[in-house]
Amino acid sequence: MSLQWYPGHMTKARRVLAASIPKQDVIIEVLDARMPAASDNPLLDELRGTKPCLKVLSKSDLADPAITEAWLRFLAAGKGSAGGPGAPGVVIAIALSSKKPADARARIPALCKELAPTAMRVGRPLRAMIVGIPNVGKSTLINTLMDRVVAKVGDEPAVTKAQQQVVLQSGMVISDNPGIMWPKIEDESAALRLALGGAIPDSAIDYESVGLFAAELLLTRYPERLRARYKLEALPETAAELLIAVGKRRGCIRSGGVVDVHKAADLIIHELRAGSLGRVSLEVPPAGSG
Repeated sequence: MSLQWYPGHMTKARRVLAASIPKQDVIIEVLDARMPAASDNPLLDELRGTKPCLKVLSKSDLADPAITEAWLRFLAAGKGSAGGPGAPGVVIAIALSSKKPADARARIPALCKELAPTAMRVGRPLRAMIVGIPNVGKSTLINTLMDRVVAKVGDEPAVTKAQQQVVLQSGMVISDNPGIMWPKIEDESAALRLALGGAIPDSAIDYESVGLFAAELLLTRYPERLRARYKLEALPETAAELLIAVGKRRGCIRSGGVVDVHKAADLIIHELRAGSLGRVSLEVPPAGSG
């Protein structure tokens, strides 16, 4: 399953980013803490060049805390990019929860100053740009930093369509940008994680394929969560059997008593995204990375 979802506004967004990044002191890249590698856009590493980067693992309140800590150790070890070698330049990584807004307001400006100490000059504010893929939490972060709603947010991708700029109380200037994907995602497992995490519109995904991927992941890593959530006495052995079992338990039945696998997949996907299955991570750091 290669993934191609690249709306026209993303081409414009990439041009705007390419023109704006040289004017910035720090790049704040927002990643999904549940899938830091899959949500790490290689185009952004290419565009930022040697600019110092603060990588923010958002939605950490939805991710497995032990795995998030492993990702932070991986990035702190100088790996640069969760998805690969990454661009050069200084990188700091932190995990943030939407439930602790004061944490973001305190830490992000301080870390940006640490990353670009020579940028602080009289009469010139520190400038930072927030970037990332769609629906990863960029607009939520900018609203948190401003402590009021200045950017439209939603639970679907591509809500932000144009760049906007705000000034924090500290005087730091923050630019927010539309999320951009890369034109074609060849890695099938990454495409499935992006679809499962909500980085692309539901209209662009194959529910049954993504549902099977979710079922396999949950059976492998979080079997007790499945048993408790869906009140299953015994867990099925395969992902396909799990979808059928969940469909039966939740009434996803078509006429004739046949389980509607699409509805069962929809149910698991949206309950996983909402955190109803607990704190779940969709990927772990590479083996041997710490």
